[in-house]
Amino acid sequence: MANGMFDATVLQLGGQGPLVSLLAGIVAIIIMLIVFDLPPFIALVVSGLVVGIVTPQIVFGEVPAEFATAFGNNMAGIGIPILMAAVIGKSMIESGAADRIVRGFNSLFGEGRSEISLFGSSFVIAIPVFFDNVFYLLAPLARAARSRTGGDYTLFIVAMGVAGATTHGFVPPTPGPLLAAAEVGANLGTTILVGILVGLPTALVAGLGYGHFINRRLDIPLRDAMGTDVEELEEKVSRPTSALPGLFESLLPILLAVLLVAANTGVETYLGEESGAASITGFFGDPNFSLTIAALAAAFTFYRMSDLTEETFSDELTEALKSGGNIAAITAAGGAFGAMLAAAGAGEYIASGLENIGFGLLVTAWVIAAGVRLVQGSATVAIVTTAGIVAPFTGQLTVNTAYLVMVIGAGATFCSWYNDSGFWIVKEIGGLTQAETLKTWTVATILIGVVGLLATLVISTVLPLA
Repeated sequence: MANGMFDATVLQLGGQGPLVSLLAGIVAIIIMLIVFDLPPFIALVVSGLVVGIVTPQIVFGEVPAEFATAFGNNMAGIGIPILMAAVIGKSMIESGAADRIVRGFNSLFGEGRSEISLFGSSFVIAIPVFFDNVFYLLAPLARAARSRTGGDYTLFIVAMGVAGATTHGFVPPTPGPLLAAAEVGANLGTTILVGILVGLPTALVAGLGYGHFINRRLDIPLRDAMGTDVEELEEKVSRPTSALPGLFESLLPILLAVLLVAANTGVETYLGEESGAASITGFFGDPNFSLTIAALAAAFTFYRMSDLTEETFSDELTEALKSGGNIAAITAAGGAFGAMLAAAGAGEYIASGLENIGFGLLVTAWVIAAGVRLVQGSATVAIVTTAGIVAPFTGQLTVNTAYLVMVIGAGATFCSWYNDSGFWIVKEIGGLTQAETLKTWTVATILIGVVGLLATLVISTVLPLA
């Protein structure tokens, strides 16, 4: 039996049923996340069920099963890669591999260009490592650079924060872009390539460009940083280079993941998906395998560089998997929430409305993602929600679907403020005041969103990859 109790209301609204479903979902998310301060996973599950309940197209008794099926489908696509990415991140930080990459950039650009070293390190490390861990790792280095130079702390914070946030929003295997690529049917290797093509100029403008601009107008002093074990982090980054793994070994997990996926993309593009070579690279380039191999490489370095017993080492990796499991659950639940909105026709409703004022699908997706981001704060939730809404319309694109992932990521990064955990991470770990965080981090994320959209539109016109 369909949701008869809601049919009359929907009919009275004159075909506004999708709008009712969308508003119900947004209100539910706001109440769950902001009013009751529930964990994002619970908020997304409840909101997805609410959308299903008010959607006449979904049989009332089948709403929980429909949501669970969508959740399972999303988890099947991103579960293993996200869990392995968590292991990679934990292992690279604990083994000193991430720190070794930072020192490699320092050697390349010189100690006098600390902002470039922090920028490059953050952009690279944030590909497999979650943003908060990247910021935890690099913040002590930024503080140390401030101590040496006597200034430029504003520039250091903006440069490293923007680089990590851009990669987090644009380049798989971070959870949001990974699920968005799967949702809209974008090739993973192409998405990584396009993510770097779009993300690098975006980060340069919003990070180094705006960083230099605001640094001349705002001098942030060093303060006690709260919210993390700064002494432990400073101890890690004070180790001599001889006590760290080599640069190649440190980079190996990232290189393995990227090269295996890229090889598969290249073979499928130039030889065809039905070729014999594609059957081989399809196995090795599948993210479930490539991220597993990368995780094993990172874990081996962690074990080799530590003095942990096998049991303690196993416990450390289990802790990483617990963290990754939470991220995977949130991401899959967000995708299921988006699927419920898609079933309600919310995407078609919004797309048709925006089409009337001249918006194409790329701009439409950006507007939706930015709106969701502003309302509830989470970039990952904004990405997966928007991907579910716009996925049915990828046939309208005249450019590669990877560009759709880019505008979604740009919109979902737009304007980090009080309702975003990233805002408080930057404030507390960086030792900033609220006003300083708004002037640096919030403005910078606004620039990431706007510049990311413009860069995507320009690059997709010049290089459509259709």
